[in-house]
Amino acid sequence: MAKNVIVGQSGGPTAVINASLAGVYETAKALGADTVYGMRYGVQGLLAGKVVALDDYLADPLQLELLQRTPSSFLGSCRFKLPDVTVQPEIYRQLFDVLERLDIGCFFYIGGNDSMDTICKLSDYARDIHSPIRFVGVPKTIDNDLEATDHTPGYGSAAKYIATVTKEVIRDSLVYDLQSVTVLEIMGRNAGWLAASAALAKGPDCEGVDFIYLPEAPFEVEDFLQQVALRQRSKSNVVVAVSEGIRTGSGTYVAELGAQLGPQDAFGHKILTGTARYLAEQVSSRLGTKARAIEFSTLQRCGSHMASRVDSTEAHAAGAAAVRAAYEGHTGEMICLVRRSSLPYQCVTHPVDIHAIANREKKVPAEWIAGGCGVTEDLLAYMRPLVQGELQPIQVQGLPRHIFLS
Repeated sequence: MAKNVIVGQSGGPTAVINASLAGVYETAKALGADTVYGMRYGVQGLLAGKVVALDDYLADPLQLELLQRTPSSFLGSCRFKLPDVTVQPEIYRQLFDVLERLDIGCFFYIGGNDSMDTICKLSDYARDIHSPIRFVGVPKTIDNDLEATDHTPGYGSAAKYIATVTKEVIRDSLVYDLQSVTVLEIMGRNAGWLAASAALAKGPDCEGVDFIYLPEAPFEVEDFLQQVALRQRSKSNVVVAVSEGIRTGSGTYVAELGAQLGPQDAFGHKILTGTARYLAEQVSSRLGTKARAIEFSTLQRCGSHMASRVDSTEAHAAGAAAVRAAYEGHTGEMICLVRRSSLPYQCVTHPVDIHAIANREKKVPAEWIAGGCGVTEDLLAYMRPLVQGELQPIQVQGLPRHIFLS
């Protein structure tokens, strides 16, 4: 096998994506890789020859510790859709020329659905041209929507952040003795795993959100207004959590009802925003109640001060497992997390054929959605182990210290 390996990060960042990068780097060096290269800005950067030797940045153990506590993507990211090889074969030839010049034996890509599509296409091409380069995916997405894996690194920390901030918002909503409605907008285009985590806010010290609406269940504005009005007969302050991607029964995004959505990204996804604002405006104008919208936006994926230790540990383990799998001869696979037990919580890693994962979406099961506006105890039991423990930032002059590439 060639002497060097290369790793990239792609798609939206998370609070623990760099823990996976640390897992890849440490394990590759331990198994004898001469040089561990990093792609600047994913495959798109690799096409432009933008690579760095990670030894120049991560050889110091302190830098590795900082890396695991730094949010976002250390190497930079991209949303680049690799075209079909029959349409643009020259892109594949260009990529493999770069990999061969760097003497790459293993290629690792840390990302979500679209990134696993990249691993699938590259590993298939390598097979067709009899290239010995091995391609392994490392799961990452706060959306938790990758198939074949119990959950994805990044989700636990985002869920912990959402549940914590939701508790704080609920506490704040009770300050004044007057009627109000607060609508929390949480990421999630087609899968409601993130919005569901707002349910974790409920406990002995918090009554929790009143309603949770997920993209898996059809949403109707009139029904929503009726439910809010009915709830306000028994309590003054109503707090609602909604996925940004909730849709009406006809398939229209609620965000589209209030405004024209922005352009699509490279994968044809509409840029969603404004769901909570639209619903808050409807509550205010139709019910005559004070209403506000709070968009968690990118905060839910970059809040490393709220990272789950379980999540960080598993993110590192996934990166390490990818390297071990590649060195054992695996290619065209993604590392999955397999839950052995929830109480006590036990989880292991296992490589799975990338064709069972790429271009598929795992959604919240219908049986875990309660009445279209809540979640069941089974879903809460699934989420609770993933938010456990804290990974404290390294503080300098009272603020977290991060590592970054200039």
